[in-house]
Amino acid sequence: MANIQITEEIQLTGKISPFKEFYTGWLTHWGESIATTDASSTAKALKSILCRNGSAVLYMAHGGTNFGFYNGANTGQTEYEYKADLTSYDYDAPIKEHGDVHNPKYKALRRVIHECTGTPLHPLPADIERASYGLVKLQKVASFFDIFDKICDPLKVAVSEQPLSMELTGQMFGFLLYVSEYQGKGPYSILSIPKVHDRAQVFVSCSLDDVRNQIYAGVIERWSSKTLQIPTLNCSSNIRLSILVENMGRVNYGPYIFDQKGILSTVEIDGVTLHHWKMYPLSFNLLENLSKFQPIQQITDARASKVSSHGGSQNKLRDLSFYLNGKSEEPEFYEGHFHIDSNSTVKDTFISFRGWNKGVAFVNNFNIGRFWPVMGPQCALYVPAPILRSGDNIVVIFELHGPNPERTINLVEDPDFTCGPNR
Repeated sequence: MANIQITEEIQLTGKISPFKEFYTGWLTHWGESIATTDASSTAKALKSILCRNGSAVLYMAHGGTNFGFYNGANTGQTEYEYKADLTSYDYDAPIKEHGDVHNPKYKALRRVIHECTGTPLHPLPADIERASYGLVKLQKVASFFDIFDKICDPLKVAVSEQPLSMELTGQMFGFLLYVSEYQGKGPYSILSIPKVHDRAQVFVSCSLDDVRNQIYAGVIERWSSKTLQIPTLNCSSNIRLSILVENMGRVNYGPYIFDQKGILSTVEIDGVTLHHWKMYPLSFNLLENLSKFQPIQQITDARASKVSSHGGSQNKLRDLSFYLNGKSEEPEFYEGHFHIDSNSTVKDTFISFRGWNKGVAFVNNFNIGRFWPVMGPQCALYVPAPILRSGDNIVVIFELHGPNPERTINLVEDPDFTCGPNR
Protein backbone atom coordinates (compact mmCIF):
# COMPACT_ATOMS: atom_id res chain seq x y z
CA MET A 1 0.00 0.00 0.00
CA ALA A 2 2.78 2.44 0.94
CA ASN A 3 4.65 1.66 -2.27
CA ILE A 4 1.54 2.35 -4.43
CA GLN A 5 0.87 5.68 -2.68
CA ILE A 6 4.48 6.77 -3.14
CA THR A 7 4.48 5.92 -6.86
CA GLU A 8 1.22 7.82 -7.44
CA GLU A 9 2.51 10.90 -5.62
CA ILE A 10 5.73 10.99 -7.65
CA GLN A 11 3.80 10.64 -10.92
CA LEU A 12 1.42 13.47 -10.03
CA THR A 13 3.79 16.01 -8.46
CA GLY A 14 7.31 14.94 -9.37
CA LYS A 15 8.29 15.14 -5.72
CA ILE A 16 7.50 13.45 -2.44
CA SER A 17 6.27 15.04 0.77
CA PRO A 18 7.30 13.91 4.27
CA PHE A 19 5.92 10.45 4.93
CA LYS A 20 4.26 10.68 8.35
CA GLU A 21 3.94 6.97 9.07
CA PHE A 22 5.84 4.31 7.20
CA TYR A 23 4.43 0.96 8.28
CA THR A 24 7.19 -1.57 8.76
CA GLY A 25 4.66 -4.28 9.56
CA TRP A 26 1.16 -4.47 10.97
CA LEU A 27 -0.72 -5.25 14.17
CA THR A 28 -2.56 -8.50 14.88
CA HIS A 29 -5.86 -9.17 16.66
CA TRP A 30 -6.85 -12.27 18.58
CA GLY A 31 -8.18 -14.91 16.19
CA GLU A 32 -6.09 -13.76 13.21
CA SER A 33 -2.90 -15.16 11.73
CA ILE A 34 0.18 -13.23 12.78
CA ALA A 35 0.71 -10.23 10.48
CA THR A 36 4.04 -10.11 8.62
CA THR A 37 5.48 -8.09 5.75
CA ASP A 38 8.29 -9.06 3.43
CA ALA A 39 11.67 -7.55 4.27
CA SER A 40 12.71 -6.82 0.68
CA SER A 41 9.42 -5.10 -0.33
CA THR A 42 9.48 -3.03 2.86
CA ALA A 43 13.04 -1.97 2.12
CA LYS A 44 12.16 -1.15 -1.50
CA ALA A 45 9.29 1.11 -0.40
CA LEU A 46 11.52 2.92 2.09
CA LYS A 47 14.20 3.38 -0.54
CA SER A 48 11.71 5.06 -2.89
CA ILE A 49 11.26 7.71 -0.18
CA LEU A 50 14.76 8.21 1.23
CA CYS A 51 16.66 8.14 -2.06
CA ARG A 52 14.41 10.94 -3.35
CA ASN A 53 15.40 13.07 -0.38
CA GLY A 54 12.16 12.31 1.40
CA SER A 55 11.73 11.50 5.05
CA ALA A 56 9.71 8.92 6.94
CA VAL A 57 8.77 7.92 10.45
CA LEU A 58 9.10 4.16 10.89
CA TYR A 59 5.99 2.79 12.58
CA MET A 60 7.05 0.66 14.32
CA ALA A 61 10.83 0.87 14.48
CA HIS A 62 10.82 -1.21 17.67
CA GLY A 63 8.07 -3.69 18.49
CA GLY A 64 6.65 -3.66 21.99
CA THR A 65 4.41 -5.39 24.50
CA ASN A 66 0.95 -4.49 25.79
CA PHE A 67 1.71 -5.31 29.41
CA GLY A 68 -1.10 -5.27 31.93
CA PHE A 69 -4.48 -4.35 30.48
CA TYR A 70 -3.08 -1.76 28.07
CA ASN A 71 -3.70 -3.42 24.71
CA GLY A 72 -5.85 -1.54 22.24
CA ALA A 73 -8.59 -2.68 19.88
CA ASN A 74 -10.30 -1.89 16.58
CA THR A 75 -13.80 -2.11 15.16
CA GLY A 76 -15.27 -2.63 11.71
CA GLN A 77 -18.34 -0.92 10.27
CA THR A 78 -20.15 -1.19 13.61
CA GLU A 79 -18.98 -1.12 17.21
CA TYR A 80 -19.96 -4.79 17.52
CA GLU A 81 -17.28 -5.79 15.01
CA TYR A 82 -14.78 -5.58 17.84
CA LYS A 83 -11.27 -6.99 17.62
CA ALA A 84 -8.82 -6.76 20.53
CA ASP A 85 -5.08 -6.51 19.90
CA LEU A 86 -2.70 -9.21 21.07
CA THR A 87 -0.59 -8.74 24.16
CA SER A 88 2.39 -8.71 21.82
CA TYR A 89 2.85 -5.58 19.75
CA ASP A 90 5.85 -6.97 17.92
CA TYR A 91 4.32 -5.57 14.71
CA ASP A 92 6.89 -7.51 12.66
CA ALA A 93 9.05 -4.45 13.28
CA PRO A 94 12.76 -4.37 12.36
CA ILE A 95 13.65 -4.32 16.07
CA LYS A 96 11.63 -7.14 17.59
CA GLU A 97 9.52 -7.04 20.73
CA HIS A 98 12.41 -8.63 22.62
CA GLY A 99 15.09 -6.42 21.02
CA ASP A 100 16.39 -8.75 18.29
CA VAL A 101 18.11 -6.93 15.40
CA HIS A 102 19.68 -9.94 13.71
CA ASN A 103 16.81 -10.42 11.30
CA PRO A 104 16.32 -9.80 7.55
CA LYS A 105 14.07 -6.74 7.90
CA TYR A 106 16.39 -4.83 10.22
CA LYS A 107 19.38 -5.55 8.00
CA ALA A 108 17.50 -4.62 4.80
CA LEU A 109 16.26 -1.27 6.16
CA ARG A 110 19.70 -0.54 7.58
CA ARG A 111 21.27 -1.03 4.14
CA VAL A 112 18.70 1.28 2.52
CA ILE A 113 19.34 4.05 5.07
CA HIS A 114 23.08 3.71 4.45
CA GLU A 115 22.65 3.74 0.66
CA CYS A 116 20.30 6.74 0.55
CA THR A 117 21.82 8.93 3.27
CA GLY A 118 25.46 7.89 3.48
CA THR A 119 25.12 7.14 7.19
CA PRO A 120 28.01 4.82 8.06
CA LEU A 121 27.23 1.26 9.02
CA HIS A 122 28.43 0.25 12.47
CA PRO A 123 28.68 -3.31 13.74
CA LEU A 124 25.36 -4.73 14.87
CA PRO A 125 24.92 -5.06 18.62
CA ALA A 126 24.51 -8.52 20.04
CA ASP A 127 20.96 -9.67 20.62
CA ILE A 128 19.73 -9.65 24.21
CA GLU A 129 20.25 -13.08 25.69
CA ARG A 130 17.20 -15.17 26.47
CA ALA A 131 16.82 -18.28 28.59
CA SER A 132 14.65 -21.36 28.67
CA TYR A 133 13.82 -21.98 32.33
CA GLY A 134 11.74 -25.03 31.47
CA LEU A 135 8.46 -26.50 32.67
CA VAL A 136 6.81 -25.08 35.76
CA LYS A 137 4.12 -27.01 37.60
CA LEU A 138 1.22 -24.92 38.91
CA GLN A 139 -1.33 -25.68 41.56
CA LYS A 140 -4.76 -24.23 42.08
CA VAL A 141 -4.71 -21.83 45.02
CA ALA A 142 -8.22 -20.39 44.84
CA SER A 143 -11.45 -20.31 42.89
CA PHE A 144 -12.61 -16.84 41.93
CA PHE A 145 -15.84 -16.86 43.93
CA ASP A 146 -14.01 -18.13 47.01
CA ILE A 147 -11.91 -14.99 47.24
CA PHE A 148 -13.43 -12.28 45.06
CA ASP A 149 -14.27 -10.28 48.20
CA LYS A 150 -10.56 -10.38 49.12
CA ILE A 151 -9.51 -8.78 45.83
CA CYS A 152 -12.21 -6.10 45.95
CA ASP A 153 -12.06 -3.03 48.18
CA PRO A 154 -15.42 -3.00 50.04
CA LEU A 155 -15.37 0.80 49.99
CA LYS A 156 -15.44 0.72 46.18
CA VAL A 157 -18.45 -1.60 45.80
CA ALA A 158 -21.15 0.30 43.88
CA VAL A 159 -24.91 -0.12 44.33
CA SER A 160 -27.37 1.02 41.67
CA GLU A 161 -30.84 0.28 40.30
CA GLN A 162 -29.29 -0.24 36.85
CA PRO A 163 -25.88 -1.67 35.98
CA LEU A 164 -23.19 1.01 35.79
CA SER A 165 -20.35 1.24 33.31
CA MET A 166 -16.88 0.37 34.54
CA GLU A 167 -15.89 4.01 34.29
CA LEU A 168 -18.68 5.12 36.63
CA THR A 169 -17.44 2.67 39.27
CA GLY A 170 -13.84 3.88 38.91
CA GLN A 171 -12.72 0.61 37.29
CA MET A 172 -10.88 1.78 34.19
CA PHE A 173 -9.25 -1.54 33.28
CA GLY A 174 -9.57 -5.24 33.93
CA PHE A 175 -12.70 -6.86 35.37
CA LEU A 176 -15.92 -5.87 37.10
CA LEU A 177 -18.34 -8.31 38.77
CA TYR A 178 -22.06 -7.49 38.48
CA VAL A 179 -24.52 -9.18 40.87
CA SER A 180 -28.33 -9.08 40.97
CA GLU A 181 -31.24 -11.45 41.75
CA TYR A 182 -34.38 -12.68 40.02
CA GLN A 183 -37.19 -15.21 40.40
CA GLY A 184 -36.78 -18.25 38.21
CA LYS A 185 -39.73 -19.70 36.29
CA GLY A 186 -39.77 -22.83 34.16
CA PRO A 187 -36.81 -25.05 33.38
CA TYR A 188 -34.83 -22.34 31.61
CA SER A 189 -34.73 -18.57 31.26
CA ILE A 190 -33.34 -16.33 28.52
CA LEU A 191 -30.80 -13.76 29.65
CA SER A 192 -30.44 -10.73 27.39
CA ILE A 193 -27.64 -8.14 27.56
CA PRO A 194 -27.93 -6.04 24.37
CA LYS A 195 -24.74 -4.10 25.02
CA VAL A 196 -21.77 -5.50 26.91
CA HIS A 197 -18.18 -4.31 26.47
CA ASP A 198 -16.51 -6.63 26.03
CA ARG A 199 -16.99 -10.18 27.32
CA ALA A 200 -19.28 -11.47 30.07
CA GLN A 201 -19.13 -14.81 31.90
CA VAL A 202 -22.45 -15.69 33.48
CA PHE A 203 -23.06 -17.69 36.68
CA VAL A 204 -26.17 -18.54 38.70
CA SER A 205 -26.73 -19.74 42.26
CA CYS A 206 -29.38 -19.66 44.98
CA SER A 207 -29.25 -16.33 46.76
CA LEU A 208 -29.36 -17.88 50.23
CA ASP A 209 -26.52 -20.28 49.45
CA ASP A 210 -22.85 -19.56 49.91
CA VAL A 211 -21.72 -17.28 47.08
CA ARG A 212 -19.08 -19.87 46.26
CA ASN A 213 -21.67 -22.35 44.98
CA GLN A 214 -21.89 -20.95 41.48
CA ILE A 215 -23.01 -22.74 38.32
CA TYR A 216 -21.48 -21.61 35.06
CA ALA A 217 -24.12 -20.73 32.44
CA GLY A 218 -22.04 -19.43 29.51
CA VAL A 219 -20.62 -16.35 27.82
CA ILE A 220 -22.08 -13.26 26.17
CA GLU A 221 -19.66 -11.38 23.92
CA ARG A 222 -19.73 -7.95 22.34
CA TRP A 223 -18.97 -9.35 18.90
CA SER A 224 -21.36 -12.31 18.86
CA SER A 225 -24.19 -13.51 21.09
CA LYS A 226 -26.34 -11.08 23.10
CA THR A 227 -28.64 -13.68 24.68
CA LEU A 228 -27.99 -16.80 26.69
CA GLN A 229 -30.18 -19.67 27.84
CA ILE A 230 -29.58 -20.19 31.54
CA PRO A 231 -30.91 -22.90 33.84
CA THR A 232 -33.52 -22.28 36.51
CA LEU A 233 -32.52 -23.65 39.91
CA ASN A 234 -34.79 -25.18 42.54
CA CYS A 235 -34.19 -22.53 45.17
CA SER A 236 -36.18 -21.63 48.25
CA SER A 237 -35.09 -18.07 47.55
CA ASN A 238 -34.35 -15.90 44.53
CA ILE A 239 -31.67 -16.87 42.03
CA ARG A 240 -28.46 -14.89 42.24
CA LEU A 241 -27.09 -13.78 38.85
CA SER A 242 -23.34 -13.05 38.75
CA ILE A 243 -21.78 -11.58 35.60
CA LEU A 244 -18.01 -11.19 35.35
CA VAL A 245 -17.24 -8.63 32.63
CA GLU A 246 -13.80 -8.24 31.08
CA ASN A 247 -12.63 -5.00 29.49
CA MET A 248 -10.56 -6.51 26.66
CA GLY A 249 -8.98 -3.25 25.52
CA ARG A 250 -10.22 0.13 24.36
CA VAL A 251 -10.83 1.03 20.73
CA ASN A 252 -8.09 3.51 19.81
CA TYR A 253 -9.01 4.46 16.25
CA GLY A 254 -12.11 5.32 14.25
CA PRO A 255 -15.68 6.48 14.94
CA TYR A 256 -16.12 4.27 18.03
CA ILE A 257 -13.11 5.56 19.93
CA PHE A 258 -15.34 6.67 22.83
CA ASP A 259 -15.39 3.12 24.12
CA GLN A 260 -17.05 2.72 27.50
CA LYS A 261 -16.71 -0.65 29.18
CA GLY A 262 -18.89 -2.98 31.21
CA ILE A 263 -22.64 -3.54 30.94
CA LEU A 264 -23.99 -0.56 29.01
CA SER A 265 -27.65 -1.55 28.70
CA THR A 266 -30.43 -3.04 30.77
CA VAL A 267 -30.20 -6.72 31.67
CA GLU A 268 -33.34 -8.77 31.11
CA ILE A 269 -34.51 -12.21 32.16
CA ASP A 270 -37.36 -13.43 29.95
CA GLY A 271 -38.08 -9.83 28.95
CA VAL A 272 -38.17 -8.50 32.52
CA THR A 273 -35.56 -5.86 33.41
CA LEU A 274 -33.43 -6.67 36.45
CA HIS A 275 -32.82 -4.02 39.10
CA HIS A 276 -30.86 -3.68 42.35
CA TRP A 277 -27.29 -4.28 41.19
CA LYS A 278 -24.05 -4.51 43.10
CA MET A 279 -20.79 -3.98 41.24
CA TYR A 280 -17.46 -5.21 42.56
CA PRO A 281 -14.28 -3.68 41.05
CA LEU A 282 -11.49 -6.26 41.11
CA SER A 283 -7.88 -5.49 41.95
CA PHE A 284 -4.91 -7.75 41.19
CA ASN A 285 -2.30 -5.89 43.20
CA LEU A 286 -1.61 -8.49 45.90
CA LEU A 287 -1.77 -11.82 44.10
CA GLU A 288 1.39 -13.14 45.75
CA ASN A 289 -0.72 -13.43 48.91
CA LEU A 290 -3.42 -15.58 47.31
CA SER A 291 -2.55 -18.75 49.19
CA LYS A 292 -2.95 -16.82 52.45
CA PHE A 293 -6.46 -15.71 51.50
CA GLN A 294 -7.94 -19.18 51.14
CA PRO A 295 -6.25 -22.53 51.80
CA ILE A 296 -6.77 -24.96 48.95
CA GLN A 297 -8.41 -27.50 51.30
CA GLN A 298 -11.38 -25.20 51.77
CA ILE A 299 -11.93 -24.74 48.06
CA THR A 300 -12.86 -28.35 47.34
CA ASP A 301 -15.52 -28.20 50.08
CA ALA A 302 -17.13 -25.20 48.40
CA ARG A 303 -17.85 -27.21 45.27
CA ALA A 304 -20.21 -29.55 47.15
CA SER A 305 -23.43 -27.65 46.45
CA LYS A 306 -26.86 -28.84 47.53
CA VAL A 307 -28.57 -26.96 44.71
CA SER A 308 -30.33 -28.94 42.01
CA SER A 309 -31.83 -27.83 38.72
CA HIS A 310 -35.18 -28.54 37.17
CA GLY A 311 -35.05 -31.77 35.20
CA GLY A 312 -31.92 -33.29 36.70
CA SER A 313 -29.11 -33.24 39.19
CA GLN A 314 -26.50 -30.53 39.53
CA ASN A 315 -23.92 -32.90 38.09
CA LYS A 316 -26.00 -33.31 34.94
CA LEU A 317 -26.31 -29.54 34.65
CA ARG A 318 -22.58 -29.10 35.01
CA ASP A 319 -21.95 -31.75 32.37
CA LEU A 320 -24.40 -29.99 30.04
CA SER A 321 -22.79 -26.61 30.70
CA PHE A 322 -19.36 -27.99 29.89
CA TYR A 323 -20.65 -29.71 26.75
CA LEU A 324 -22.45 -26.65 25.43
CA ASN A 325 -19.63 -24.21 26.12
CA GLY A 326 -16.52 -26.38 25.90
CA LYS A 327 -15.13 -24.70 29.00
CA SER A 328 -15.00 -25.29 32.72
CA GLU A 329 -17.31 -23.70 35.25
CA GLU A 330 -15.47 -20.98 37.05
CA PRO A 331 -12.40 -18.71 36.89
CA GLU A 332 -9.55 -19.96 39.05
CA PHE A 333 -6.17 -18.81 40.28
CA TYR A 334 -3.07 -20.96 39.82
CA GLU A 335 0.39 -20.43 41.23
CA GLY A 336 3.81 -21.80 40.34
CA HIS A 337 7.42 -21.16 41.26
CA PHE A 338 10.71 -21.40 39.40
CA HIS A 339 14.25 -20.79 40.62
CA ILE A 340 17.05 -18.83 38.98
CA ASP A 341 20.48 -19.66 40.35
CA SER A 342 22.17 -16.72 42.06
CA ASN A 343 25.36 -17.43 40.08
CA SER A 344 23.50 -17.15 36.76
CA THR A 345 22.65 -13.99 34.83
CA VAL A 346 18.93 -13.29 34.87
CA LYS A 347 17.74 -13.33 31.25
CA ASP A 348 14.61 -12.57 29.24
CA THR A 349 12.23 -15.44 28.63
CA PHE A 350 8.80 -16.25 27.21
CA ILE A 351 6.02 -18.16 28.99
CA SER A 352 4.17 -20.57 26.74
CA PHE A 353 0.49 -21.01 27.60
CA ARG A 354 -0.18 -23.69 25.02
CA GLY A 355 -3.00 -25.88 26.34
CA TRP A 356 -4.54 -23.18 28.53
CA ASN A 357 -7.74 -21.29 27.63
CA LYS A 358 -7.94 -17.57 28.42
CA GLY A 359 -6.78 -15.32 31.21
CA VAL A 360 -4.16 -13.00 32.63
CA ALA A 361 -0.69 -13.82 33.96
CA PHE A 362 1.45 -12.20 36.64
CA VAL A 363 5.16 -12.72 37.28
CA ASN A 364 6.46 -11.48 40.62
CA ASN A 365 3.29 -9.40 40.94
CA PHE A 366 3.82 -7.76 37.52
CA ASN A 367 0.99 -8.15 35.01
CA ILE A 368 2.65 -9.50 31.84
CA GLY A 369 -0.65 -9.44 29.93
CA ARG A 370 -3.47 -11.57 28.59
CA PHE A 371 -3.16 -15.05 27.13
CA TRP A 372 -5.74 -16.67 24.84
CA PRO A 373 -4.06 -19.55 23.01
CA VAL A 374 -7.35 -21.25 22.09
CA MET A 375 -8.09 -18.16 19.97
CA GLY A 376 -4.47 -17.52 18.94
CA PRO A 377 -2.22 -16.76 17.33
CA GLN A 378 -0.10 -15.78 20.34
CA CYS A 379 1.03 -18.73 22.46
CA ALA A 380 3.74 -17.17 24.60
CA LEU A 381 4.04 -13.95 26.60
CA TYR A 382 7.28 -11.98 26.81
CA VAL A 383 8.94 -11.70 30.23
CA PRO A 384 11.85 -9.19 30.29
CA ALA A 385 14.73 -9.93 32.66
CA PRO A 386 14.07 -6.89 34.93
CA ILE A 387 10.79 -8.53 36.01
CA LEU A 388 12.68 -11.61 37.17
CA ARG A 389 15.08 -12.06 40.08
CA SER A 390 17.68 -14.46 41.37
CA GLY A 391 16.16 -17.11 43.59
CA ASP A 392 12.43 -17.78 43.77
CA ASN A 393 10.12 -16.36 41.09
CA ILE A 394 6.34 -16.55 41.40
CA VAL A 395 3.90 -16.97 38.52
CA VAL A 396 0.17 -16.44 39.19
CA ILE A 397 -2.40 -17.22 36.49
CA PHE A 398 -6.00 -16.05 36.50
CA GLU A 399 -7.54 -18.65 34.19
CA LEU A 400 -11.09 -17.81 33.13
CA HIS A 401 -12.21 -21.18 31.79
CA GLY A 402 -9.99 -24.14 32.49
CA PRO A 403 -6.32 -24.99 32.98
CA ASN A 404 -3.90 -26.91 30.87
CA PRO A 405 -4.68 -30.55 31.81
CA GLU A 406 -1.10 -30.97 33.04
CA ARG A 407 -1.29 -27.63 34.87
CA THR A 408 2.10 -26.65 33.51
CA ILE A 409 3.57 -23.68 31.72
CA ASN A 410 6.80 -23.72 29.77
CA LEU A 411 9.41 -20.97 29.98
CA VAL A 412 11.03 -20.90 26.55
CA GLU A 413 13.55 -18.78 24.63
CA ASP A 414 11.51 -17.81 21.58
CA PRO A 415 8.18 -16.15 20.77
CA ASP A 416 5.44 -18.36 19.38
CA PHE A 417 2.50 -17.25 17.22
CA THR A 418 1.23 -20.65 16.08
CA CYS A 419 -1.73 -21.15 18.44
CA GLY A 420 -5.41 -21.01 17.55
CA PRO A 421 -8.46 -23.20 16.98
CA ASN A 422 -7.13 -24.71 13.75
CA ARG A 423 -3.53 -25.13 14.82
